[in-house]
Amino acid sequence: MSASGAPQILREGNVTVVAYGPECDRITEDHIPETLQTLLSAITGSNPCMLFDLSHVKFFGSSFIEVLFRVWNRIQQQPGGRFALCGLTPNCAEVIEVTNLDRLWPTFPTREAALQALQTPGAT
Repeated sequence: MSASGAPQILREGNVTVVAYGPECDRITEDHIPETLQTLLSAITGSNPCMLFDLSHVKFFGSSFIEVLFRVWNRIQQQPGGRFALCGLTPNCAEVIEVTNLDRLWPTFPTREAALQALQTPGAT
């Protein structure tokens, strides 16, 4: 992942969206420490809610799964914390399913579907 492949972090309502653009179709170990710190610092306020839009990502490894897990764990420690993934490409969806993380983290086909669910109390 190059510097230009860093995720874009934006707010949509009460949800922090972490979106990887087309230039970042592979998330490798190169920038994992920097990415983790950026994401952990993006968890703000009460009732933190974070959505990872991975619709352009075709590959990620175990280091990125660790990042997702650490972010999810931090969010879970706060009352009302919510976490979800959307736009999983077939390879990434398979990784999430094989590791049984689809039982832990809600996944949605699109950002719109995820945002609607995350902004509805008790939906995820």
